Amino acid sequence: MIAVIERWLEPSDAMKALVDPLFRILVSLIFIIGGLGHFRQHEMMLERMEDSPWRDVVRVIGDPSVLLWLSGAAFIVAGITLALGFLTRASALVLFVTLVPVTIAIHVVPDPEHVGPLFKNIAILGALLLIWARGPGAYALDRRGS
Repeated sequence: MIAVIERWLEPSDAMKALVDPLFRILVSLIFIIGGLGHFRQHEMMLERMEDSPWRDVVRVIGDPSVLLWLSGAAFIVAGITLALGFLTRASALVLFVTLVPVTIAIHVVPDPEHVGPLFKNIAILGALLLIWARGPGAYALDRRGS
């Protein structure tokens, strides 16, 4: 019975191909929008970092304002290239490496209200690992000429 249901739910090859760019685009949107927020809401985000129990660690790494600008730029640029399927694996890794310290600094805090955002970021990290492991899929600039 389960096998019948699974076969019935199996998408067509055309639908599978459409899922690749949709997945890349949907994952990338959170980075593009979030990266823009690093610029538009810079002061508010600096205040959140100041409230973090990790603020001293962040300061050892670098100036929080500069780190916020750099992470915002990385999110926007790598988010766009991920959506386009251009340098897809590199984009996924850049986003992964940038998201880990942001997640720790902002969401690994004793405040129980941060549990949802923390696990949202953990899920996004999983999506980035999947993209890195599987590559760009269909309808990607990385696939042109292939």
